[in-house]
Amino acid sequence: MSVEAVALGPSPARRDVLVRRIRLFVALTIGYNLVEAAVALSAGAAASSSALIGFGLDSLVEVASAATVAWQFAGRDHEARERVALRVIGTSFLLLAAFVSLDAVRALLGGHEAEHSSVGIAIAALSLGIMPLLSWAQRRAGRELGSRSAVADSHQTLLCTYLSAVLLAGLLLNSLWGISWADPVAALVIAAVAVKEGVGALRGDACCAPSVPRDLGVDGSDEAEACGCCASC
Repeated sequence: MSVEAVALGPSPARRDVLVRRIRLFVALTIGYNLVEAAVALSAGAAASSSALIGFGLDSLVEVASAATVAWQFAGRDHEARERVALRVIGTSFLLLAAFVSLDAVRALLGGHEAEHSSVGIAIAALSLGIMPLLSWAQRRAGRELGSRSAVADSHQTLLCTYLSAVLLAGLLLNSLWGISWADPVAALVIAAVAVKEGVGALRGDACCAPSVPRDLGVDGSDEAEACGCCASC
């Protein structure tokens, strides 16, 4: 029984399409996060809400991460910029985790209580609907292209989804029942996730980039296993 060698990875034409898609998703992410940051920071200042202010700062981290991927794919040889992009994304994850942790601990130790914010609830709910779609689309294109930095940036966008859920829950619990400690506790969980993603990006573990071409048996081996993709992605 013969074995046919199959080269993994998209064709040059398909790679061009995927690069254009990633550029589009990155542009959309930057644009939305700039609006999100402005709304969250202004609403947070008006309501004295550390959660909203932290969410707005997270949006700025999202902009920095997406801008890094945009810089990577602006060059002709975007693969050569992969390592630098991953370092920036990984560092931004860790900085975000540090800020969220410090702010959560400060709130738990007796920080001031936030006021009700209808604008904050609205922006959190909107982000909860938009961010998963952007993350899924960019992660799918990044995995097919084999770009670890694009996948890592999609993880950061997905983390913003988690933060949106935490923010929304915290604002609602505080507004409806006066439970002020729910948000900082959940934020500590999000910070732990951010640390995990940051370390993974710095190590270059963002799944699922194709490995070097290998021989596939005629029995049709699992493509995900052949390209070294993470089962969890």
